[in-house]
Parts: sequence; C-alpha cells; structure tokens
Amino acid sequence: MLAKYGPWAVVTGASSGIGREMAIRLAEARFNLVLVGRRKSALDQFAVDLMARHGTDTLVIAIDLAGAGASETVEAATVDLNVGLLIAAAGFGTSGPLLDTALDQEMEMIQVNCAAVFGLSQGFGRRFAERKGGGIVLMSSIVAFQGVPFSANYAATKAYVQSLAEAMHVELAPRGVDVLASAPGPVDSGFAARAGMKMGAALKPANVAQATLDALGRKTTVLPGVMSKALSYSLVPLPRRVRARIMGRVMYGMTKHAHDTG
Repeated sequence: MLAKYGPWAVVTGASSGIGREMAIRLAEARFNLVLVGRRKSALDQFAVDLMARHGTDTLVIAIDLAGAGASETVEAATVDLNVGLLIAAAGFGTSGPLLDTALDQEMEMIQVNCAAVFGLSQGFGRRFAERKGGGIVLMSSIVAFQGVPFSANYAATKAYVQSLAEAMHVELAPRGVDVLASAPGPVDSGFAARAGMKMGAALKPANVAQATLDALGRKTTVLPGVMSKALSYSLVPLPRRVRARIMGRVMYGMTKHAHDTG
C-alpha cells in the first residue's frame, strides 16, 4: 500500500472510532499521516503515540468539517505534502422520528457527511489524478441502500456517499485513482451515543478498518464483517419499499428508548 498510495495519507475523523483505527493501520504500514478532527488535544496525543510506536511523521489539523471552507482549509494545509491517500471517515448520525429532529443538527450532519466529503473527494481527487495515482475511501453504511425510517436523514447522507463513491470509482479509474465505499453495519464506537441509539452486536472499528483497507483497489464497495454482509444480502431480493419498512423496524428497536411514550 505504501508504494501505491504513499507516502502521506489524510485521515478525517482521526481522533476516534474507525478513523483512528484507519490511522493506526496506516502507521503500521509506514505511512506519514495528516490527522484531521475537531479535538486538537486528542489528535496531538495520538500523534505523539504514533511517533513513539511507529516513527510516524504527522500533521495535525484541528477543524470542524461542518464549517464553511473546511475542505479547502485541509487541502491548503497539505499542499506541500505528497498525499496519495484520502480516508474520509469523519461523520455522525442522528435517530428518531423525522419531525422531532432538530433542524440545525440535521443540517450540520449534511454538511459533515455530504458537503465536506464531496469537497475533500474532489480536491484530493484532482491531486491524485494529476500525480496519476492515489486512493480514496468514503465511509458509506448498510443503511445507504434504502430509506430508513427513524434515521431518515442519516441514511440519506450515506446514500449520497455510496452513490458518489460508485460514480467516482468509474470516473477516476482511468486516471489511476482507486475509490472505495465501505458500508459497515453497526459499529462499536462513539457513533451510537451521539445518534441516540442502543446497539446489540456490533462490529469493532479495528475490524472495519482492516477489511476496508484490504479491499481498496480491489472492489467498488466492501461490506466489512459477517453481520454487514448478512443484513445486506438478505434484503437485496426485496423491493425497496419492503426493505425500508424492515430497516425501519430495526432502527425503531435501536432507538425505542428515546421516543417510546408507553
């Protein structure tokens, strides 16, 4: 991977969850890392740990990707680095009845999950095409393949990411750029707490990270973990409206504690 996509990789959402595990795997593979996230203190400590364990050179960019011009800021900060890999792992979700959600939070989610992902993908995609090589990983989800009641806007943002990745995969392949959508099921990270969800069985971020990196350059979409594959493949033969109802029941069960009046 280092020979194909190195020497520098940009990882958003690097302070926790899947993004952090991606960064660890890349440090083990001898990449230098641009760590992007909101919490500077956490990123600084992470950078120290990576240097101590792997000798990793790092650049910390503490920024809220919901802010205007965030993707341009990340690009500008890395203009002098030979970046060949983008891992767009930053994102968050919400849950509950659509009419009860807070508009400002839902709009912020669209900015982080969609607008920032597009800005970074286009900007670094241009750089990778110019250098005739690179890789882009976008974090989709198993909820991306149909509407999901009680998580309607989040699922819609992931449908955007999935569609974007599939199209970029075709467009950029002739330019030497690999694009992958990673669509895991529930992941044991800080995501559930912020989204107001209670999860039972869940994937470990480390397993998602490894399966995703292993699939880069080999697939258009990867479904990390047995549970992700089982959930997705079992729904494929069904009409979208039926899949939406089934996923709605699943999501209602995961969020029932937050909106049950009984």
